[in-house]
Amino acid sequence: MTHRTLSKWFLLMAFVLGMSQVMAARLKDMAVVSGQRPNQLIGYGLVVGLDGTGDNSGSNPVTGQSVITMLNSLGVSVPPSINLQARNAAVVMVTAELAALARPGQAMDVTVSSLTNARSLRGGTLLMTPLKAANGQVYGQAQGSIVVPGASVSTAMARTTINQLSAGRIPSGGMVEQAAPEADMDPVVEFNFHKVDYAQIQRAVEAISKVVAEENAVTAVDARTVSVRVPVQRAQRVSVMAQLLELDIQPVVDIARVVVNARTGSVVVNQSVRLAPFAVTHGNLTIHVQANNQVVPQSLISRNRPVNQRNERVSIDPGPAGQMVRVEEGASLEQVVRAINLLGATPQDLMSILQAMKTSGALQAELEII
Repeated sequence: MTHRTLSKWFLLMAFVLGMSQVMAARLKDMAVVSGQRPNQLIGYGLVVGLDGTGDNSGSNPVTGQSVITMLNSLGVSVPPSINLQARNAAVVMVTAELAALARPGQAMDVTVSSLTNARSLRGGTLLMTPLKAANGQVYGQAQGSIVVPGASVSTAMARTTINQLSAGRIPSGGMVEQAAPEADMDPVVEFNFHKVDYAQIQRAVEAISKVVAEENAVTAVDARTVSVRVPVQRAQRVSVMAQLLELDIQPVVDIARVVVNARTGSVVVNQSVRLAPFAVTHGNLTIHVQANNQVVPQSLISRNRPVNQRNERVSIDPGPAGQMVRVEEGASLEQVVRAINLLGATPQDLMSILQAMKTSGALQAELEII
């Protein structure tokens, strides 16, 4: 990891931390409306038009049976005793997502995946396939040419494949046949927040109460849910919901968390991370991190509160192997990680040091390794 890369990374982290302290988030970005969710659809279909890259019917009789069933449904009589070799066909599973409040006639993207031993679905066409939901009812139909983002080149001695050829997508290849059942027009709407936080729920209740003038119309159900009483009439309901979803709410400071990428050694730190005094040895270098926090009083005629000014300094000195690294209280993890990286530590060394800091209690945050 170069010094230039480190500098860019720390500038980006400082920018993100600074933005997170001042910017408010919309209600639609922090919560979802209860009951308005997408539904998963699935279907069993048949892909034809493959250039000899379909299923091997000799070892997989399912494809031949599916082709015979399809032909019989179209009025073509095929004796079931015939062993149909359909190398240009493949049985597939078709999946799609029925969006919330989707209406009949709307298009949706579908994903087609080979079910057996087809080598490639490139150039194939999916025949009309009904798409069912978890309740067994048909909510859509899918059909069309498959787009496979991959390639395969083979010779007598070798074969090279780029990306996955046994799965593809059909953009706008699905059609909604019927809408999902809607919830009743309940006068109470619940907003389910993505994170469980009592302080965030309290801020949301206070912000929504300024918009909804009705008394006792906003209630905190628990640490995730806020219920709001809205009009039952559709026109008024849409107007109120649009206003609520665009409402700005100041987010609370999240729990302290440190995320480490085990492959690249990247470290992401949020603004809540705190460090206790500790010492660590690494190689033949020494890190000195000191913090001299001062409280700067304002003038008597000013109404501003005193400002806590942080004066921090980091220095690196070479020393004998095994020398102790001391970190004083008040230093930020950003400085410690920067100093450790400048030592030439590998990502594995960095993770070991952070894990040891967490175990010893010096790192007062959750440590997540991805």
